Amino acid sequence: MSRIETVNPALATGKAKELLDAVQAKLGMTPNLMRVMANSPAVLDAYLKFSGALAVGALTAKERERIALAVGQANSCDYCLSAHTALGKMSGLTAFEILDARRGKADDAKAGAILAFANQVVAKRGLVSDADVTTAREAGVTDAEIAETVANVSLNILTNYLNHVAQTKVDFPAAEKLSDDSAMESCGCHTEACSVA
Repeated sequence: MSRIETVNPALATGKAKELLDAVQAKLGMTPNLMRVMANSPAVLDAYLKFSGALAVGALTAKERERIALAVGQANSCDYCLSAHTALGKMSGLTAFEILDARRGKADDAKAGAILAFANQVVAKRGLVSDADVTTAREAGVTDAEIAETVANVSLNILTNYLNHVAQTKVDFPAAEKLSDDSAMESCGCHTEACSVA
């Protein structure tokens, strides 16, 4: 059971109802995370506007989903991993690409560079080095894509942390578990003491 109420869309009123109805119309369902956010229509509205703005940015849907999977793995968010496994499939990612993204990898060099940079942003709390930025640029990542990678990391940290605080009940098919070795690879440190594992 969630520690924060999951607002029943049928009983919602005002701005919360308006936003939940929009989510239902777009997704064909009202995920529990959106119902938790609806406790504060300001939070749900901000989330929807932020994610909507990023959806028409420089990063593709597949790149955004890969970032969501990598960040969810780094933050051990079962809800987000399950949701973005489903959304990743809808964006055209294969099951292999989804697992690879959780490990911070991609078969495409540019997508891999975006994921590596996203993982550095998470691991270093934004305090990336000149070399991290240069490496991304050398792989063809533009400044717009760098900015949007940071924005997507931030958006996913919001959902990861809110799900941890709320203990949101997962309402998507459960994401496959990764082995400890695979989890360690996701943050790039490859050590036994990895906090991600």
